[in-house]
Amino acid sequence: MTTAQQAENKGQQTRTVAELVDYIQALTIEIQELYCLDEIPWVVGYSGGKDSTATLQLIWNAIAALPQEKRTKTIHVITTDTLVENPVVSVWVRNSLEQMKVAAKEQEMPIEPHLLYPAIKDTFWVNLIGKGYPAPRNRFRWCTERLKIQPSDSFIRAVIRSSGEVILVLGTRKAESTKRAATMAKHRESRVRDHINTNPNRPNSLIYLPIEDWRTDEVWIYLNQWQNSWGYSNKDLFIMYRGATADNECPLVVDTSTPSCGDSRFGCWVCTIVSKDKSMEAMIQNDEEKEWMQPLLDIRNELDIKDDWDKRDFRRIWGDVQLFERNKDGETTVVPIPGPYTKYWREHWLRRLLEAQTKTRRTAPQNMRDITLITLEEMSEIRRIWLEEKHEFDDSLPRIYQEVTGEEFQDPRPGADYSLLGRDEWIVLEEICEGDAMHLELMAKLLDTERQYRKKTRRVGIYETLEKCFNTSSRSPEDAIKNARLKRELSEAVSQGDVAKVKQMTLGDVAAINEVDEGKTESDEEVTWASMKFKKEILE
Repeated sequence: MTTAQQAENKGQQTRTVAELVDYIQALTIEIQELYCLDEIPWVVGYSGGKDSTATLQLIWNAIAALPQEKRTKTIHVITTDTLVENPVVSVWVRNSLEQMKVAAKEQEMPIEPHLLYPAIKDTFWVNLIGKGYPAPRNRFRWCTERLKIQPSDSFIRAVIRSSGEVILVLGTRKAESTKRAATMAKHRESRVRDHINTNPNRPNSLIYLPIEDWRTDEVWIYLNQWQNSWGYSNKDLFIMYRGATADNECPLVVDTSTPSCGDSRFGCWVCTIVSKDKSMEAMIQNDEEKEWMQPLLDIRNELDIKDDWDKRDFRRIWGDVQLFERNKDGETTVVPIPGPYTKYWREHWLRRLLEAQTKTRRTAPQNMRDITLITLEEMSEIRRIWLEEKHEFDDSLPRIYQEVTGEEFQDPRPGADYSLLGRDEWIVLEEICEGDAMHLELMAKLLDTERQYRKKTRRVGIYETLEKCFNTSSRSPEDAIKNARLKRELSEAVSQGDVAKVKQMTLGDVAAINEVDEGKTESDEEVTWASMKFKKEILE
């Protein structure tokens, strides 16, 4: 039995089936009274999982029992597709929403389903492949806010602007985990009435939790014994959960000691916050028809590498070297904080993703053959980031796309294919730089910065932008790290009030700056990053 199940059985009062039926009838009356109490619109969070399905079904059945003239208040049902959801679940949810639209119209229900998406700039692949963000970790969990919270929050804010207030209906349960139970207990401090709390994150909104005290087995009893309100199959949902369980079995629950089906969690197939994607692994293991998802699992496992520093830049994403104390094998060292994925690895992840998409479209069942792992709009934004922000004017994305798919990349962005610099110029630059990666990066940034300012009527800021290129790319990795160490030591000396050390380090730094290779610049000559990077004889 899992820890969550033990906590569930220990901390909750056991209800018989008859008591559950009575409780559901009382809950139905509560929902109807709350619905008719005011004109505040409802927003129901629906993920397609067992808890949100049970919650929506309760709401739907309760409102359906009201007379037609009382069904005046809109109930919005929102689902956020992160674009990296488990494909099987994603199709299930999309089909469910379509069925809801049909059923709501036929039954004259005030229910409006909405499928939400993150903004293109916030999608998983735009950030990982485009900007080079490393695979998410607990200490750098950049994905949840962008992919899940912001799309739903934007919708909720729009409803509040329109109506002044909103009631969020969620299928959150205390029995999900000990951590969830503790969080919900804390939120009970702001309780308005039974099952309703104020929303600490969004003014003018309340949170309604109708099944907060339900056990997992009660959720399944309700779903299996009460017919789905919008004509979908709860038994198919049960089968999907069973297929995502390692032993492919959901036992008959006869007492509180019997583990219930439904501990599996469906989420993003790329998630590296968890140690393993157990649900996808179980699906592939238990069903030959789902073996086509193996390439996705392979990519996820390849991303989930704890020590991926060899794949990442030694600088942060804005170009600075930042240091931290690393304790490894009992030895403490001061090392750079690794930054974004390098150009090679960003191109590698794009190639791997396109290969997986091409393969799954050949091997997946007929109803999954149109699977899209990365959209055209995402690739267009990735291409723009590589070209305009990272100055990688070799424009490798269309080439990689054609090599993998055999098709020409059709960029929907106007003017995307017009450029003064391209792969030919990049190859020439590589030959000139003779394997010096930092020199290549600097030259590419300088050339592309000039290109970007070329068409501007007023080239205000070009010198500052060029100077930034030197600030971030003029030193070798060794020199840049050494310089960061000097700054760190100087900062520590200042904070400790060590005047002698500050003077010594400052004078030493000035002497180092004035030196260029083996000679020195003229005393009256201005020292810049350019003069440090290039020898005087070359400039002459």
